[in-house]
Amino acid sequence: MLRSKRWTDDDGNASLEFITTGMILLLPLVYLVLVMAAVQAGALAVEGAARQAVRVFVQSATVDEAQARTERAIQFGLKDYGLDAKDATVSVTCTPEPTDCLTRLGTITVSIAVSVRLPLAPSVINVDVPLSVPLKATASERVSKFWSAR
Repeated sequence: MLRSKRWTDDDGNASLEFITTGMILLLPLVYLVLVMAAVQAGALAVEGAARQAVRVFVQSATVDEAQARTERAIQFGLKDYGLDAKDATVSVTCTPEPTDCLTRLGTITVSIAVSVRLPLAPSVINVDVPLSVPLKATASERVSKFWSAR
């Protein structure tokens, strides 16, 4: 009788079970929060950089100045969120005249695509599972009807 009571005695095990179960449930939740924060920061960076790039493009005096200012705006916009502008894919399209972007009432569209790496994912692992999330943002703006080459 003494032996069977010793095997069924639960004194002191509840706290150990609570800690073990808590850690098993808490660690994936913390990682999920880190991933969502990184993806949200990347989305804000790409969207903000595209919006600011198109704004400075339409306010420039020449196309060369516009391209330089757009590149600088993208670099600053992505760097503020810890992303490298070298990894970004940028495209600038102009309508109705693709060869002359700064035409009155023309529309400029800037698209930026970037891949945000997942936090705590080592770069040396070569697996079939993607270790980054691709993000893309597009912003368009019209050139003012009062615009004139200065």
